[in-house]
Formats: sequence, structure tokens, C-alpha cells
Amino acid sequence: MATKITYTQQGDYLLPDLKLPEQPKVEIGIWGRRHLKYIEHYRPILYTNLLTSCKLTAYLADIDELAEDMFFRLVKQFAEKEGVSEQLKAEDQMQWVRKMNSIRNRVTEIVNNEIIYS
Repeated sequence: MATKITYTQQGDYLLPDLKLPEQPKVEIGIWGRRHLKYIEHYRPILYTNLLTSCKLTAYLADIDELAEDMFFRLVKQFAEKEGVSEQLKAEDQMQWVRKMNSIRNRVTEIVNNEIIYS
């Protein structure tokens, strides 16, 4: 099956009308979008290679899933290690919120350094 290439006139030149095939529609979460911004700005060759090979969406979905799994696993481990429990939540909600926010911020930094910005 031969593909017919069409051209557009630009001044004195005929340029091919190139179009990438449709990529699958996958919902990319916050981690995948952060990584996309990172590779667009700091790793343009990787970004271009993934985009032109139609692997960008699948790659970002994998990164998003990996980062989200790591995030929730580490939050749970830190909370257990630091004694942040449902009992503390029932007894002193503000203390529980402070501790959980601290844990989430630390874990976000770890995920960013280990997966998103590497």
C-alpha cells in the first residue's frame, strides 16, 4: 500500500505535508505533565524522538504511573514510620494535617528528584 504524499507551495518551494499518526488518547496525570515540561525544555532530543516515533503518550503514561505509585507508597511508609495514624487524626486533626503535609512535601521532592527531573 503506497502512501500518497501531498505538497504545499511555499514561495518557490514545494514542502511535503507531513503529519504524525494519531496517538492513543490516554489521560496523563500531574507527574506525567511535569515530566513532559522537563523533557521539552531540558531534553529536547529525547522529546523529539519520542514524539516522532509516536511513543510520547505511552512513555508519559508509564512515568505518571511509576511516580504516582512511588508517591503513595512513600507517603504510607513515612506516615507509619512517624506515627501518623487514624488515631492521631481522630484526636488532633490539625497536628495530623501538619504532619501529613510535611510528609507529602518531602515525598514530592523525592519523586521529583528520582523520576520526574532525571
